[in-house]
Amino acid sequence: MKKHWINSILLATIFVVGVVYGVVIYRDQVFPYEFFKIAYRLIQKPKLGPWSIGIYEGSTPFDLAASKDIPNPVLTRKDVVDIDAGFVADPFMMVKDGKHFMFFEVLNRETDQGDIAYAESVDGREWNYRKVVIDEEFHLSYPYVFEFDNSYYLIPESSNDFSVRLYKATKFPEEWEYGGNLLSGYRYVDPSIFRYEDKWWMFVSTGDNNILNLHFSENLLTGWKSHPMNPIVKSDKHFSRPGGRVIVFNNKLFRLTQDDDPIYGIQVFAFEITELSETSYADATPNQLSEKLRKYL
Repeated sequence: MKKHWINSILLATIFVVGVVYGVVIYRDQVFPYEFFKIAYRLIQKPKLGPWSIGIYEGSTPFDLAASKDIPNPVLTRKDVVDIDAGFVADPFMMVKDGKHFMFFEVLNRETDQGDIAYAESVDGREWNYRKVVIDEEFHLSYPYVFEFDNSYYLIPESSNDFSVRLYKATKFPEEWEYGGNLLSGYRYVDPSIFRYEDKWWMFVSTGDNNILNLHFSENLLTGWKSHPMNPIVKSDKHFSRPGGRVIVFNNKLFRLTQDDDPIYGIQVFAFEITELSETSYADATPNQLSEKLRKYL
């Protein structure tokens, strides 16, 4: 009986001390978090991802297939020479002075986070990796690059920073400066910006990949507003997460979306945007970009 009471008192003491120490750790940050983070990375180095980058061709954006003349993939983690890369993903292209530039995510295995890198090509078929150009203290991906008024901008996904961040090229394609947050305070996923009828628009998903919101502004840098019909897609992992650049084809707008159910990114759909204003939004039935992608289901 006496032994039972001693054990009970000992357990209660350990519990109280643990709670108090936990509060102190959380409040004063006295625990060596960084040391254990580094140790964890050394022990559990991030695994190699399954992703690489390939080039598809077609007569329209909705009829794409691997080209017989391009040995896919055109870029893999093995092409990355300045960091220990786990994979490459999320490519966005830009053409300037007749040369092709591709910006993409590189998973840095040392930090276990995504950085933004780029590659060059003279014909869009053979690519040469260059370097990492944007590296923050948090994960970056989905480098949506675009040109406006003879300047080049890039908006990566920075959901771990609870923001949509804008970068401007000071010396394209290698040097970029942070220009501010367009949106803040939420885990914004895969922001996809475009300009239509003298106004800026941006699709953005959430961390659960089942909601799509729309924002708009008269000015690129300031004044972003939530669309009154948000969420424009709700509780649907098939059609919520953006899957690439908003495109114009035959004078029609299309938003791309990746299907995340039952598996992340198993196929890509295109929605024709049939109505777009500050008060209304509508899109048509999606067209699959390529029936060939069904083989991955």
